[in-house]
Amino acid sequence: MCRLMAYLGSPIIIDKLLYQPKNSLVNQSINAKELEEPLNGDGFGLGWYAREVNFEPVTFVSVHPAWSNRNLRNLAPKIRTDCLIAHVRAASVGEVSESNCHPFQYKNMLMMHNGGVENFSNIKRKIREPLTDELYNWIKGQTDSEHIFAYLLNDLFRNHKTLSPEAVVDAFENTFKALKKMMAENNIHEAAYLNMVVTNGLFIVGTRYVTDPKEEPLTLYHSEGSRYVVEDGVTQMMAPEDDDQAVLVVSEKLSDDKDWTLIPPNHFVIVDNTLNVRIRAIKA
Repeated sequence: MCRLMAYLGSPIIIDKLLYQPKNSLVNQSINAKELEEPLNGDGFGLGWYAREVNFEPVTFVSVHPAWSNRNLRNLAPKIRTDCLIAHVRAASVGEVSESNCHPFQYKNMLMMHNGGVENFSNIKRKIREPLTDELYNWIKGQTDSEHIFAYLLNDLFRNHKTLSPEAVVDAFENTFKALKKMMAENNIHEAAYLNMVVTNGLFIVGTRYVTDPKEEPLTLYHSEGSRYVVEDGVTQMMAPEDDDQAVLVVSEKLSDDKDWTLIPPNHFVIVDNTLNVRIRAIKA
């Protein structure tokens, strides 16, 4: 079912996020604690922003497991960024290939997904039908995740002239409503699990959502505070130093401290460009 992590805040060396916590994302790639299947070894991906160099994010994906990737181990202590999203994959829809590794990038936007749509092939054509030619041809992989992202982008650009957290929330609502309708019309009765995170490097919108209200969504937590530190594998949000601030959104808590808040079922977590965090119900 995959594991994911998003960080927005004061610039940080990404090793402090990927490797140093006791239950780091790299550890979750081999021993996830909040899934029945602990292995997420079908590839990984990172996306981060270096706006002083380029408006668009950097992405690095691989089909190799995160726990044994020498390039990732070498790069992590040498990359500093104020916005990172990272994902370790357990393949469900789509073969193990780089084109199916998260995060998916469209211009200055990134998206990653934890979950899946059963029998996705039943609605794959329907999801692609309303897409613009540009977005239709942008899709390179086979995953439900990338197709849902394309549908969301199509709705976002059709209905909004400016990119904002509220616009992304609106596009998510429309996408989830449309997806539920497609599923019902094409005999998909299993619940779709849709924990998704979208960012443009300035804000984050995440969802903890399942299409069947009788089911419990997959876990998603957030932690916010003035300063993120790791000491002996334990993550903490500490008192401020200068203007340091940070917010994390994760599938699993990175350590067993009390800084983590479980996002309610079927809710958005919205982190704006001032690092203010809001929790809002998903209406779809």
